[in-house]
Amino acid sequence: MTPIAYCTNVHPAEDLAGVVAQLDRYAVPVREELGADVLALGLWLAEPVARGLAEDPAARLRLAGELRARGLEVSTLNAFPYGGFHHEVVKHSVYHPTWTDPRRLSYTIACATALADLLPDSASYGSISTLPLAWREPWTSDDDAGARDSFDELTRFLRAQAARHGRPIRLAVEPEPGCVLDTVADAVDWLAGRVDHDHVGLCLDTCHLAVSFADPAEAVAAIHRSGLSVVKVQASAALEVAEPGTDEGREAIAAFVEPRYLHQVRENAPEGVLAADDLPEALDDLPATHPWRVHFHVPLHARPAAPLTSTTDVLLTAVEAVRAGAGAMPHVEVETYTWTVLPGAGPDLASGIAAELRWATDHLANGA
Repeated sequence: MTPIAYCTNVHPAEDLAGVVAQLDRYAVPVREELGADVLALGLWLAEPVARGLAEDPAARLRLAGELRARGLEVSTLNAFPYGGFHHEVVKHSVYHPTWTDPRRLSYTIACATALADLLPDSASYGSISTLPLAWREPWTSDDDAGARDSFDELTRFLRAQAARHGRPIRLAVEPEPGCVLDTVADAVDWLAGRVDHDHVGLCLDTCHLAVSFADPAEAVAAIHRSGLSVVKVQASAALEVAEPGTDEGREAIAAFVEPRYLHQVRENAPEGVLAADDLPEALDDLPATHPWRVHFHVPLHARPAAPLTSTTDVLLTAVEAVRAGAGAMPHVEVETYTWTVLPGAGPDLASGIAAELRWATDHLANGA
């Protein structure tokens, strides 16, 4: 199993000097706190950084050297946020540019170009996670056709790149509530039989999976039955409240309202899963008579205060299903980008990341 990585989209750096500074400020202390010789990163490169690296082979070699010198390695990139992921308000802007926009294709090609020269010798492949096409509206049949054309062009690039480098870079499409590919089932329907399965598969974000209220083992089985693969697991947990209509439940979940990120909510009602696009809307509009799950990535090791819980059980079930179905684990990346918007004062960020990685290693690496 490739070492479990932590995703650096928790850090706001959007130029190369800032990326390297964040490695020194956070990644190296995390590695040292864990007592590890090497720490794996799921690197986030904002568009200007990715483009600059793609245009400058010497810069890619320098970054690879900076990583090695610090005991860090990169086998996966998070190319979902294009940029501005730490602006005061992000919300729906994280879904732009969409896969109908040529800038998304160019950015992803730049990321693949950079990653090919950053992979450690031990890596059999590289992975890049990406958004599930776009937010669900507006989305037309012309948009759908345009996205398919972009995927075809990217696949041609990835095939040629794999032939040059001897190791593939694989795209991992990440379903998310509210998007065109809202669920794993949506992603399987859109991808299966239409993409090159050697170069395109799924990123299984287990927070998103939990919010959908899908059965995790069946969702993974459906991926495997389709001939697709889980290219990458984003190990993450959602918030859950069993009784959101009580004063206690409502007060507890309302503490997580914040202005930066979108926090989609689903209610598991007998007539079907009910949806709200953000937490304030849910508090106003959902009946709150059945359990809620909220798209708010919470630290894996930290149990929320009652009456809230987190969905680490979904994460554990999904990882076991991936392992059983594939025979080997794909890349695993701990993605808790919400540390800075958690209610109350959080712990030192490096210590918090280290604690999450300890939990992930203890609970996910066994049996690999």
